[in-house]
Amino acid sequence: MLIPSIDLQGGRIVQLVQGERMALATDDFSGWIAKFSAFPRVQLIDLDAAKRAGDNGALVASICARLSCRVGGGIRTIERAQEVLNAGANAVIVGSAIFSDERPNIDFASRLAREIGRERWIAAVDARGGRVVVDGWRTQLAITPEQAMQALEPYTDEFLFTNVDIEGLMRGINRTAIERVRTATTKRLTAAGGVTTAEEVDWLDSIGVDAVVGMAIYTGRLKLSPDQS
Repeated sequence: MLIPSIDLQGGRIVQLVQGERMALATDDFSGWIAKFSAFPRVQLIDLDAAKRAGDNGALVASICARLSCRVGGGIRTIERAQEVLNAGANAVIVGSAIFSDERPNIDFASRLAREIGRERWIAAVDARGGRVVVDGWRTQLAITPEQAMQALEPYTDEFLFTNVDIEGLMRGINRTAIERVRTATTKRLTAAGGVTTAEEVDWLDSIGVDAVVGMAIYTGRLKLSPDQS
């Protein structure tokens, strides 16, 4: 399944290269919402909230009212996760908060499973150079994404794996890295980072992995079609 992504920063839809360099920005919310309306899952990320630089809460709620969204960015507490769900998100994406002291924060993950439900939160495991990164991809941990997933698997029904090394570059996916994390968990898995072509989306689908696509859609490199939804 192809999952279109909407990243918010400064009240606009943006696309960043490796989470840092601005590649494009637009205020055409209605246009992109219309294009994504046929998709059963859309990924919505509040980059400002993720970077502790404010938030786009009103926009998040507005978009969730019109699209079926899984929402991430700055979700660090149970209370915040519940607020985002109450604002209309179908599920929340939690990343940095599920790690502490160089390893998965099992206590927080278990609380999420118990108080929100395993099916309503997605564990985001981001990696650079084969190691987990947190804090807006600025801090690298010693553990691998595979180790993180194996530890967190009892507490969530889905993982989001982002390969930061190639995110936003449109140079194709790292199939070896994705195959490694696919074999590390039996749970639903979504991959982000580098997805550029329909063939890559099809290959991911063939191994049971959903594809989050951003830059390739916004630049027109990958054309959306009804059968991808």
